Amino acid sequence: MRKSIAILGSTGSIGTQTLDVVRQHPDRFSVYMISANNSADLLIEQARAFKVPHVVICNPSKYNQVCAALPWADVRLGIDAACELVQDRSVDVVVAAMVGFSGLKPTLAAIEASKTIALANKETLVAAGAIVMKAAARHKAPIYPVDSEHSAIFQCLLGAQGNKLSRIHLTASGGPFRTWEKGRIAAATKNEALRHPNWDMGAKITIDSATMMNKSGVRDSLHGGV
Repeated sequence: MRKSIAILGSTGSIGTQTLDVVRQHPDRFSVYMISANNSADLLIEQARAFKVPHVVICNPSKYNQVCAALPWADVRLGIDAACELVQDRSVDVVVAAMVGFSGLKPTLAAIEASKTIALANKETLVAAGAIVMKAAARHKAPIYPVDSEHSAIFQCLLGAQGNKLSRIHLTASGGPFRTWEKGRIAAATKNEALRHPNWDMGAKITIDSATMMNKSGVRDSLHGGV
């Protein structure tokens, strides 16, 4: 049977990659709901391509645009609408890929409905790891990490097969300062830090990548999830 997926944050990196997987395996997956904050044009394109019946836009100024473009779909506004849809009995898996703290409320809603969670939003665990993990245990909602570092660590732990690990090293993927000497990095400007060679992730995430702050976020979320 096909798994029905709800994607919180379908227009971001993880969301678009999730849809790529669905595109490659239409016999295994269908899309029940997608959501976005501001990227109305891409959200509309995705809804049309995958014939998504339920669409959530969180920015009120984009709501009329999405409604007009998708007259056949159930278009809703705001986080509370996303929370309601992820709890629908038709949903099997919820991909939590919203950016920042905004992903916490709908993720908890999905957990309370005992959905399988594919978690890409590390801020959910940084902000409320103890609450999220207790809720997951109480409602028997499995959580699988799908963000790059989290997934890699998860796979390492599975591969250890019960053997005790003393240390896990997180490596950088190669930001703008990868080939720079320390002295040059100390004098780097904001604009230089924003020139990531591989990804367009927005200013906040790009700076966190350049300064390695994102690795601290992984560490903190892992502690929050324990």
